[in-house]
Amino acid sequence: MELINTLFIAVALAMDAFAVSIAAGVALKSVSPRQTFRLAWHFGLFQAMMPVIGWSAGLTVRSHIEAYDHWLAFALLVFVAQGMLRAAYKGKTQESNTKDPTRGMTMVILSIATSIDALAVGLSLSMINVSIWTPSLIIGLVAGAFTTIGMHLGKMIGSLPQLSRWAETTGGIVLIAIGVNILREHGALAFYF
Repeated sequence: MELINTLFIAVALAMDAFAVSIAAGVALKSVSPRQTFRLAWHFGLFQAMMPVIGWSAGLTVRSHIEAYDHWLAFALLVFVAQGMLRAAYKGKTQESNTKDPTRGMTMVILSIATSIDALAVGLSLSMINVSIWTPSLIIGLVAGAFTTIGMHLGKMIGSLPQLSRWAETTGGIVLIAIGVNILREHGALAFYF
């Protein structure tokens, strides 16, 4: 897999973490370096672990579905993207809460919720026989960086629902574009392109 595709996937997956970290920054109003590190570390760690878990699960079934693996990868990416797009247009808002979102079970739940899409991406990558280690590392680092930026943006600019919607919409569109590119690379769209 090309580095540019990996970066696009990482950025698309980081959009949920980015949106949640903005909301966390808004809720906290004063963001300490420790809070930033905790949330960025956990979001990055979970984003890096989930593709490995999905990829490992995909290895067990790969030999049975090689003939249509690229279509499965496309379908999984579109599934993840439609969830992101639906969430963006439902106008979901992060509930502000007096609890510190960078501590305890709240942080773990947010880490899982923002990284579940990466599980499907890992499964998709196993279907097209891509090594997971470099993409997983890049996905985790990008998620951590976007979380750090999001925390401080949230602190500075307050709550802007349009930013969250834009971030999730962009993430969904990028995932669909990556899925179409996978089909193109496997010759499945030879009729159209």
